[in-house]
Amino acid sequence: MNGLVTQLVRGERALAQLLRFALVGGSSNIAYALVFCALDRSGPMLANIVGSIVSTVLANELHRQLTFRAAGRVGWFTAQWEGGGLAAAGLLCSTAALAGLARWAPGLGAAGQAGAVLAITAAVGALRFLALRGLVF
Repeated sequence: MNGLVTQLVRGERALAQLLRFALVGGSSNIAYALVFCALDRSGPMLANIVGSIVSTVLANELHRQLTFRAAGRVGWFTAQWEGGGLAAAGLLCSTAALAGLARWAPGLGAAGQAGAVLAITAAVGALRFLALRGLVF
């Protein structure tokens, strides 16, 4: 079983790339949380901005090196510029969706809001994966 998992994650097919994409996403979320906590005394806005930038740069580089193995085809700056643009577009989409949710379902409880956030984040992540795979790397 362990050999199958290793073979699956190391492959070049879309499923292997998707698994690596998810692992990179988890790693960059941990980096975000560490930066956010380190800058907590500076205020949540600054901590969020710096954490978002650091985690996005880290994720873009890990996607270039590991997820899509495109270091030989795509340079660092291109990966940052295009991957960062996709991250910004995803942030705009998720923010707009959450604003729409607040407008059209104002009575939604905490569990419903959390479920909606997870669904929106998953959809944005899936679109980001497809765009990175098809357009950037």
